[in-house]
Amino acid sequence: MKTSIIIAALVVVTVAFAAPSASDKEIVAATLILEAGGERDPRAMAAVREVIANRAKRSGKTEAQIVLAPKQFSCWNSGTASGIARAKRHAKWREALELASNKSVTDYTRGADHYHTLAVAPSWAKRMPKTVTIQNHIFYRSNK
Repeated sequence: MKTSIIIAALVVVTVAFAAPSASDKEIVAATLILEAGGERDPRAMAAVREVIANRAKRSGKTEAQIVLAPKQFSCWNSGTASGIARAKRHAKWREALELASNKSVTDYTRGADHYHTLAVAPSWAKRMPKTVTIQNHIFYRSNK
């Protein structure tokens, strides 16, 4: 009896924390929208895409794993399902999906693997060289 209750509880927990039904490309595209979709500069979403691609390349993880890692991309700090649905309704959704699907990545950020908005000043930024500012985001390259 206790074993079946524990198994049932594990099933409930697993279902509650299961990955969204979105594809990896949709997760990355949603990240681009939620992080930089409101920027006027046409390089903004591509620059965020560069950071994601650079981190994935250096870590050997997928881009979706990079963006969904805890506390890495603030747009996912409160979950994914509502964020993906919101991003899909955005006027730049197709553009973001195309950027996420494109194997060729730009280099607007000069190899950046971190960024933050102008509204914050994270402690890690003091330890990394700044590469560029694109509208409301400052980009950095770690020494890895």
